[in-house]
Amino acid sequence: MTNDFTAYFKDMMGAFPMDTKSMEAAIKSQTALAEKMSAVAIEAAHKSTELSAKWTHETLTKMADVTAVKEDPSDYAKSMTDFASASAESAAEHMAEFAEIAKKVQTETLELMMAAGKSVSEDMTNAAQKAQAEMTAAAKKASTQAAATTKKAAATA
Repeated sequence: MTNDFTAYFKDMMGAFPMDTKSMEAAIKSQTALAEKMSAVAIEAAHKSTELSAKWTHETLTKMADVTAVKEDPSDYAKSMTDFASASAESAAEHMAEFAEIAKKVQTETLELMMAAGKSVSEDMTNAAQKAQAEMTAAAKKASTQAAATTKKAAATA
């Protein structure tokens, strides 16, 4: 025969009452932060994809000039030089745009983390104050009950 530990765990957990509201608030806070962080990441991915597509389109357009038939063989060398120069310039511009996207993500992430840290700090302060108030009330109640028991015992003796 196997023991059903469900009742044991139920009794044990009942002996340790928990405030589930704080857990629910923590979960809601965490999911809200995750949603905001995801929005930042998705927006960055969207902008990066747009930038990559734009860069690719520009490069392919420039390639059309390189692959066009030329009458003078020296025009092929000039075409390649122009393409290489334009590609280098384009790369610098696009890398600067990628850096701006990364900078924005970093700034937004830092702002979110600081806001979350402030929120957690406030939650911890509130929880500590609540716990202190509950412990003070419990100690006062226990002290009052002990005093009443002592008086009752003294009166009957």
